[in-house]
Amino acid sequence: MLLLAVIAAGVFSYYKLQQPVEAILSPVMPLSSPVNAAPSKFHCDGRIHCSHMTSCEEAFFFIEHCPGTEMDGDGDGVPCESQWCG
Repeated sequence: MLLLAVIAAGVFSYYKLQQPVEAILSPVMPLSSPVNAAPSKFHCDGRIHCSHMTSCEEAFFFIEHCPGTEMDGDGDGVPCESQWCG
């Protein structure tokens, strides 16, 4: 009887460990869409080059949120290194 209980406990533990972490720790609200997000002072408006930016902060916003930007020539994640973020 004891052997059967040990085997049952082992099988139960094995299957509990096989569950994905997301299933165990699923958040109530997703972190990527906060309810009270502060509005950004920037918005995507079609500008894609460094010459159209007015600050490093603005250039970072554009490469992170707007499609088709051409401001990170060396691909290191830092935009406009010669003009604003260098």
